[in-house]
Amino acid sequence: MLVAVPSAIAFGVTIYSPLGGSYAAQGALAGILGTTALGIVASALGGTQRLISAPCAPAAAVMSALAMEFAGQDMDPQAAVLMLMLVAFMCGLMQVAFGAVRLGRLIKYMPYPVVSGYLSGVGLVIIVNQVPKFLGVPKDTHFWVAVTSPSLWNGHGVAVGAVTAAVMLTAPKFTKAVPAAILGLGGGVLTYFGLALTDASLLELAGNKLVVGPLGSTGDGFITTMTDRWKGFVGLNYADLAHLVMPAFTLAVLLSIDTLKTCVVLDALTRTRHDSNRELIGQGFGNVTSTLIGGVPGAGQMGATLVNMSSGGQSRLSSMIEGGLALTAFLLLGGLVAWVPITALAAILIVIGCRMFDLHSLNLLRSRSTILDFAVIVAVIVVAKTVSLIMASAVGIGLAIILFIREQIGGSVVRRMSHGNQMFSKQVRLPEEMALLEKLGDQSIIFELQGSLFFGTADQLYTALDPELKRRKYIILDMRRVQSVDVTAAHILELIIETCVERKAFLLLSHLPRRLPSGRDIQQYLGEVGLMKHESHARIFGELDEALEWVENRILDEAMYGHSAEDLLALKDIALFKGRKEETLAALEACMEKRSFLAGEKIFARGDTGDEVYFIRRGTVRIMLPLDGRQGHHLATFGRGDFFGEMSFLDRATRSADALAYTDTELYVLSRGNFDVFAEYHKKVGMRLMEALARVLAGRLRYMNAELRALEES
Repeated sequence: MLVAVPSAIAFGVTIYSPLGGSYAAQGALAGILGTTALGIVASALGGTQRLISAPCAPAAAVMSALAMEFAGQDMDPQAAVLMLMLVAFMCGLMQVAFGAVRLGRLIKYMPYPVVSGYLSGVGLVIIVNQVPKFLGVPKDTHFWVAVTSPSLWNGHGVAVGAVTAAVMLTAPKFTKAVPAAILGLGGGVLTYFGLALTDASLLELAGNKLVVGPLGSTGDGFITTMTDRWKGFVGLNYADLAHLVMPAFTLAVLLSIDTLKTCVVLDALTRTRHDSNRELIGQGFGNVTSTLIGGVPGAGQMGATLVNMSSGGQSRLSSMIEGGLALTAFLLLGGLVAWVPITALAAILIVIGCRMFDLHSLNLLRSRSTILDFAVIVAVIVVAKTVSLIMASAVGIGLAIILFIREQIGGSVVRRMSHGNQMFSKQVRLPEEMALLEKLGDQSIIFELQGSLFFGTADQLYTALDPELKRRKYIILDMRRVQSVDVTAAHILELIIETCVERKAFLLLSHLPRRLPSGRDIQQYLGEVGLMKHESHARIFGELDEALEWVENRILDEAMYGHSAEDLLALKDIALFKGRKEETLAALEACMEKRSFLAGEKIFARGDTGDEVYFIRRGTVRIMLPLDGRQGHHLATFGRGDFFGEMSFLDRATRSADALAYTDTELYVLSRGNFDVFAEYHKKVGMRLMEALARVLAGRLRYMNAELRALEES
């Protein structure tokens, strides 16, 4: 309470003083009432533990600017007070609406340069508005006139303000038991009465422009005053209300940002999580209540909240007690508030305004890469002072968006590019097939994309693909790392497909995210925009490996390599046994079993015991690694003429993965026991068979190493 009330009085005086000298006292009273209402209502409904809500700098900046606008229009002061109350009331309702439609999380994601510039802009507005009061110059004196005209300065006022600021700045070095604002205000009051010993006019309350003055009606008189004010709303028309919507919206956004910024800091210090939407609803009702009883609006205050936390506050009750104590202090000490020097309050606000400048943002000038971010901060400050705070926020967000787009455009949308003879599918090929793919594999090229495909990067994508479209038959785009796709990018992909149709080439899209962070299904979206109408030249695959396998099969088929996939291989036709004597192969085949599996049937499972090696006569087998609670990971695919299961055959350990018949499959099965018996009688053949197994495995490892090297170098 000791931290919140002096600032609240200063903010209230700042808001109301442009309407006339007699209204400064009403502003002080409004500040105290605002502290009471926000402390009790916002804390009770908001739910954030330890958060102290009270009148704040952004509210003072917006409301005082509005009051000066009304004063400049020669509006009746009572009507101006009514309009200010209505703005605060509408602001509270808007905050409740923000929370109800769950905008709390959105408001928290303001870019740092915008928040930094906004805080510095509010500080600058407060300083510019308070300097004339600090100097004690006549009302309506312009800032530059006040600063450059020492003859207009009030010596007593300057002395009081200087002592207040000095004590407020130096007090924390000596003690933190009493808030610096209280000590500063106390020093200013003592200085004022010390000066009164030499000038008796300072002890007269009536007509004294250096002090707040009488706070006005209390008890029944206060209730009557408030009732009369609210009766004035009957005479308002829609034009008046429309004029107040934008200031109310400005105030609602700024107070919401200020509150949630404090909540985020509080979460970090206490390792808790606040409910941003509930907090906005609580703050909104707090501001509505404050307006109904004649207080000024406010938000969650950083300084008072940190003092509450460091003093041992644990729950919302501490915040509610703070609001009750503010009312108690007013009832018991209200008469003393009349003698508070206005220059002392101005000094307190100037110190607060200076502390709102984000000096850490100057670090952005050290690097060329962050100079533009600093320019955003400067732009926000300039617009805040010359136009309005809400326009400053809008300009800042717009510039931040432009910088974000610039950053996205600056990064490469192509993460990696590989050729088809550098990257192979998990289909394990025979040596002859691999040699053919190494020779003809450059017909295909693989682009691994990343980031956002939108209007800013669409041309970059087309520029990267255009030269390859003229040379390659198969263009594969792996999109597993793509975060978003817009209509412009979809149009570029459509142009690429049309080029593929003209050249009888193919565009293959793999790993399309089913759900982007935005919730969009890319595959469905591409269908909706008509991208997949050329199905014969544009295909979608679940994984990159599937697309690679499809391309490899087409290359091998077009090269007319091997026999029909439907042919059933004899043992002599399997590459591992070619060139062996028929009687030897007959003896070996006698040691083997012939097994058949239907598509989808499991041949063996991870953890199974078994020492057999399998030779594929017909069909395709996939090796899958089962994962807990998820679909298995595809390790490899073996086709006709190849073999699998050699690990357990060699080390006799349990199976390390699952083997599934991908199509109807015919197998030769050779157990290690039968092989050992065969090798006893055909030792030379047995040794050559083991050498052949080792040679094939070594070849597979070499291709894997070459692929890894290509990935690292790309």
